[in-house]
Amino acid sequence: MVRIFVAVTDNAWFRLLAASGPHEEVNFWQPSGRRNFGAIGAGELFLFKLHAPYNFIAGGGIFSHATNVPLSIAWEAFRERNGVASLVEMRRRIARYRHDETLLDPRQDPEIGCRVLTQPFFWPREQWIDLPSTWARNTQVGKRFDTTEGDGRALWDEVMERMSAMPSAGIAQAQLPRFGAPQLIKPRLGQGAFRLFVIDSYERRCAVTGERTLPILDAAHIRAFGEGGEHLTSNGLLLRTDVHRLFDLGYVTVAPERRFIVSDRLRADFDNGRDYYALDGRELRPPRNPEAMPSPEALRWHREHRFLG
Repeated sequence: MVRIFVAVTDNAWFRLLAASGPHEEVNFWQPSGRRNFGAIGAGELFLFKLHAPYNFIAGGGIFSHATNVPLSIAWEAFRERNGVASLVEMRRRIARYRHDETLLDPRQDPEIGCRVLTQPFFWPREQWIDLPSTWARNTQVGKRFDTTEGDGRALWDEVMERMSAMPSAGIAQAQLPRFGAPQLIKPRLGQGAFRLFVIDSYERRCAVTGERTLPILDAAHIRAFGEGGEHLTSNGLLLRTDVHRLFDLGYVTVAPERRFIVSDRLRADFDNGRDYYALDGRELRPPRNPEAMPSPEALRWHREHRFLG
């Protein structure tokens, strides 16, 4: 069964992203990170219902995953793809929604909810969809629909009709299920989605050191993105910032059995590295999600093309 979630959407968020696109991903954030979003799963449709006076469905995206992270991490991951022009403005909105002026202090880093959407689409006014008859006027957050029948199937058909006619606005033509029953659409992760997915997959701990200080943990590409690597969780490792830097420079790598290896070049080049040699041979922490297990092919690429030996 494929589901659709229609979310009540901030009009200013929609206008900014619609005007600045196209985007490969966006963050549909919530000012509070007190609860996790579980209405739909990866590959299902997440649609935007605008506030009054525009009570229409005006676009959407493919749901990737949901998580809760500090404001600073959400801003670094998505920047203007958060639907705001600056970190200062995002902080102001959070403080307003939470009725808490203390959050205006830049020393505060409140946790917010992130619903990560890939391949977002923003339709022009003439393409907007009327709300289903079962939509209650007092709905404040959103409503889930089942696409096997009724309003849910009608919404699916209307979305697919529009996307088939506008292949450049969101979902690629090759991904559209043109015939038969609704089906999942595989999300194509962007840089921000990749970062948050890797953070959660490794349960917010460095795969080598076990460090838990989130601001100094990086989602590292095993095979460099600029050299053919993709934003796939199997091409990622969560590493402490200094370890990430050494990994990118080739002073450290990962053996086939997923053990951390430190190059002799680190000592030769800098007459140092004691703390890193103490980690040599350590087995990497495995990710929570099996799909995020490091790709053997990507690890081989790093050893052959980056590692200094």
